[in-house]
Amino acid sequence: MIQTLAVSGFRSLRDVRLRLDALNVVTGANGSGKSSLYRALRLIADIAQGRVIASLAEQGGFQSALWAGPESLARSVRSGRHAVEGTRRNHSVSLRLGFSDEHFGYAIDLGLPIPPPPPTEFAHDPVIKAEALWSGPTLSARSALALRAGPGVRLRTMGGDWRQALHGVAPFDSMMTHVAAPGDGLELLAMRERMRGWRFYDSPRTDADAPARRPRVGTHTPALAGDGADLPAALQTIREIGDEAGLDEAIEDAFPGAGIEIANTDGWFELAMRQPGLLRPLKAAELSEGTLRYLMLVAALLSPRPPPLLVLNEPEASLHPDLVAPLARLIASAATRAQVLIVSHAPALVEALGALDARTIPLVKQFGETLVEDAEHVDWSWPSR
Repeated sequence: MIQTLAVSGFRSLRDVRLRLDALNVVTGANGSGKSSLYRALRLIADIAQGRVIASLAEQGGFQSALWAGPESLARSVRSGRHAVEGTRRNHSVSLRLGFSDEHFGYAIDLGLPIPPPPPTEFAHDPVIKAEALWSGPTLSARSALALRAGPGVRLRTMGGDWRQALHGVAPFDSMMTHVAAPGDGLELLAMRERMRGWRFYDSPRTDADAPARRPRVGTHTPALAGDGADLPAALQTIREIGDEAGLDEAIEDAFPGAGIEIANTDGWFELAMRQPGLLRPLKAAELSEGTLRYLMLVAALLSPRPPPLLVLNEPEASLHPDLVAPLARLIASAATRAQVLIVSHAPALVEALGALDARTIPLVKQFGETLVEDAEHVDWSWPSR
């Protein structure tokens, strides 16, 4: 379970450090930085997939992802006596992401190429300046297990000495992507696979042409796809190898007297829903957007293969207010099997989750900077370049 999340220099997150529990809900007004925090988490996950640079490009490029304000805000600015003005940069450009769980921690530092860059058409790509993996909550000389500076990676041996494990790592490649065998470091291998298991759901489509509304060849699906296209197979998988009773209870809690059916026609699965008072079940193409979204959330949260981390971005979108309380109960139940983080600006959902012992993380924005309201002190150290 992630215990600490740290982000520095990313969009409005100039320097944010969070404590996380099993169930967490990030909330705040529009523009407070909720989406930035969600994107930062996705970037960390993309590191293990070897596509952090590509993900930054999809967000508008490195320059667009960087904190656009001054390196620091003077007390006179925060008190309102002076306006924010451009200041000369004293430190190198840096976008840093990191987290620690109950066993290990990881952090990465991205920056700009040292001029003049070699002849290339990719001169605007960020480069990885430093990475670190350590044991325990914070990085230190004693806790470090793997250190990357420039193209080289050093690993600590069982005896406590250091050995040069990798040479010539490309500036756009994480040391995670070069871990190929246990001899490269069991801890790195374990951390990479853990990060690859994180799961994100960001408002999958529920419109008339949504993939979830169409029949699809069914195969065992222990984890719902991000677009919800394999919803019928995911629900049937829960029935056969997962928590069938929990599935029926989640449907009954939200839609009393209703139930779902999965029709199988020559291997093509199609979702239908029985509802009281109707003479036939409604097919997925006939369901309301809110009903379809709720069924996708049920499939995601009742996965027979729970992920280390499950992140839902604004799950309340399109839902009828009557579905908020059942959704909160379903999320709280899922948090007993996986760490869950919800990003929401719906007061009803935030309040319902808070009543179910969720850690509420309210974000506010001051002078363009995202802050955690009433934040507690969190010890953290970044790797040196």
